[in-house]
Amino acid sequence: MNKIYKITGYIILILGALSMLIPFIYMISLSFMTDKQIFSGNVNFIPNPLINDNYKYVVSNVNILRYFFNSMFVAIATTIGQVLIASMAGYAFARFTFKYKEFLFFVILISMMIPPQVNIVPLFFIMKEFNWIDTYYALIVPGLFGGFGVFMMRQWFKSMPEDMESSAKIDGCNTFEVFYKIALPLAIPAIVTLAIFTFITTWNSFMWPLIVTNSDAMRTLPLGLANFKGSFREITDWGALCAYSVICTIPVIIIFLLGRKYFINDILSGGLKE
Repeated sequence: MNKIYKITGYIILILGALSMLIPFIYMISLSFMTDKQIFSGNVNFIPNPLINDNYKYVVSNVNILRYFFNSMFVAIATTIGQVLIASMAGYAFARFTFKYKEFLFFVILISMMIPPQVNIVPLFFIMKEFNWIDTYYALIVPGLFGGFGVFMMRQWFKSMPEDMESSAKIDGCNTFEVFYKIALPLAIPAIVTLAIFTFITTWNSFMWPLIVTNSDAMRTLPLGLANFKGSFREITDWGALCAYSVICTIPVIIIFLLGRKYFINDILSGGLKE
C-alpha cells in the first residue's frame, strides 16, 4: 500500500511539474519563431528555422536595458536590506529579553495577516510627503521591512543550539561578534531562502512600481512588459512578446538555481540539529 501511495505521489508531482514546465518551454520556442511559423498550425518545440529577430526587435524598440537595470537594482537592494534587517530583528527576538518583546512580536505577526493592497494608499502618501515619488527610494524602502522575514529568522535562531554562542561569549566576543561570526553563518540556509523569496517577489512586483513611478526611465521590467503589450494596436506580435517574457524570467531562474542547494537540501532536512 505504501508503494502505491509513493508511486501516486510521484505521478502527481511529475504531472504538476510538466504543467508548469511545458508552457515555459513553449514560450521559449515561440520567442524564436516568426508570426508565420507561430500561426502555421505546425508549431514544434524546436523552431525550424530558428531566428533571433524577436530579441533584436525588443532590444531595439523597447528601453529594455534600462528596465532590466531598474529591476535588478531594486531587487538586489531590497533583498540585501530585508535580509539584514530581518536577520538582526529575528536574532533580537530569539535571544534577547527586552520590554514589550512579546507585544512587538505579536504586532509583527498581525502585520503578516494584513493584505498588501490595504497599505498601498497610506504608503503612497508617505512616499509623497518625502518627495520620493518616481525615485528608487519609493521602489526600495517599503520592501526593506517584512513581517514574514522577521518571523522566519526568529524561528530559525530559536531552533539553533546556544552552545557555540555561549562559548564565543566566554572567549571574549561581544554581542555583535557573536551574531556576525557565529549566528549568521549557521543561518545561511534560512538567509538564502529569505533572499530567494524576497528577490522573486520584488522582481515580479507590478502594482507598487506602477503607482510610484511616472517616467519611462524609472519603469521596471513588469511595467515595461505591460506597456509593450499595450503598444500593439491591431495585431499582437506574439514572438516579440514571448522574447520579452523570456528576458524577464531568466534572472529569477538563475537566482533559484544558485540557491537551490540551501533552499532544497538544508531547509527540508531541518537545518541544524543538536
